[in-house]
Amino acid sequence: MGCRVLFNLSKYCPIPVIACCLMADGNWKIGPMADRIAVLVDGDNVSAVHSEQVLAEAARLGRVDVARVYVAANTNSAWLITPGYRAMHAGVGKNAADILLCIDAMELALTGGLETFVIATSDGDFTHLAQRLRERGQHVLGLGEAKSTKAFRLACTQFITLKATQPCAVAPVAKPSVPNMSKLDQNIQAMIAKHSANGCGMQIGVLGQKMRQAHGTQTGARPEGGWRAYLSKRPNLYDLDPRGHKSKVRLRIKSLASA
Repeated sequence: MGCRVLFNLSKYCPIPVIACCLMADGNWKIGPMADRIAVLVDGDNVSAVHSEQVLAEAARLGRVDVARVYVAANTNSAWLITPGYRAMHAGVGKNAADILLCIDAMELALTGGLETFVIATSDGDFTHLAQRLRERGQHVLGLGEAKSTKAFRLACTQFITLKATQPCAVAPVAKPSVPNMSKLDQNIQAMIAKHSANGCGMQIGVLGQKMRQAHGTQTGARPEGGWRAYLSKRPNLYDLDPRGHKSKVRLRIKSLASA
């Protein structure tokens, strides 16, 4: 049952933060107020499979009033359809999502009345942001994968390593079953299936090298301009990791199921 905060007694009571609330049933309730939490996710660097854990860790600290995920506008990120988050389209410029996240974090810190920030990223570039927020007195919880840099971990008030994703299911090597699949996609599917260890995919950069060696394929001549752009425009066929030096692409099981 929700309540409406009518006045704050923190100035007059030794308890750290006290609120007087009028409940929906007409009764009064006096008790401690929960800290307001802002959750900011680097969607280009953290997979959407961690979405529930991110919110769960944030909820341990207080009330999540802001939950945003920052992604480039030209991607088909799974974050765009993940419930519980407001997707912030950062445009298509280099590091656009990182810059927008930092701007929003400082704006919220200065004007939003938020005590705690949860920053989900494995990118060490957010070290300065975490340090600046802490200098202002905010509590900073960092969430990231095992690859997160030591500098970012130490810059946060607290850092929690996100749980590793479940082991990949073994994908059968089979002929594609998607109707009207192009010859290029047939070759890509066969290449990924051949080099995907236990169905966990292959590195996008390695895929490009193998396709060039085996079929002379170069995506630079195509409208998409690169392998990631080409693959991300076909979400019914391919599942991509967030951007990174060793990010992988996997086959969608449905595209192989009935061959």
